[in-house]
Amino acid sequence: MAALVLVAFPSPLPGVHRFLQSFWGRLGGRSSPWAPALAVQGPPSLLEHVEEKTESAESPSFLESIFWMAAPKSRRTIEVNRCRRRNPRNLIKLKRNIDVCPQCGNLKQKHILCGYCYEKVKKETYAIRKQMGILEGGPHKAPTVETVVLYEGEKPREKDEGKRIIERNRKRPSWFTLD
Repeated sequence: MAALVLVAFPSPLPGVHRFLQSFWGRLGGRSSPWAPALAVQGPPSLLEHVEEKTESAESPSFLESIFWMAAPKSRRTIEVNRCRRRNPRNLIKLKRNIDVCPQCGNLKQKHILCGYCYEKVKKETYAIRKQMGILEGGPHKAPTVETVVLYEGEKPREKDEGKRIIERNRKRPSWFTLD
């Protein structure tokens, strides 16, 4: 059984305070400092006087220590559970747009970049960025000119004049085309 605890606050308006006090007196209540209050529902043990427990006091019962929760009124049948679990929208959808990557031969979805090829591209661009960072000497010192990456055995073309050149000491990957 829960009890209602009232926490009183001082009244901001004295006229309202007197009106509420007189109204409370007409209802039969004792005159006490009346103010807006906060009602909090709490266990009845908050209102009881706390006494020191002795060894002779009885131990709490088993049912008092249980936290009671709501339980379903009736059990779901096996058929209902199976229908719910095997509902077609809960099952894994079959992918019918699987294709073989022309570069590496791994399976991938059509119109989506191959994951294995993307990892190669990420590693190569990370290495290029790292080399660019070494040439620049720190962050935010990049030149305003365009950058060209040249691999082993390649020479700058006429249209690459005036551009920053990054040289890589390896063969150009097949997927990293020269435009």
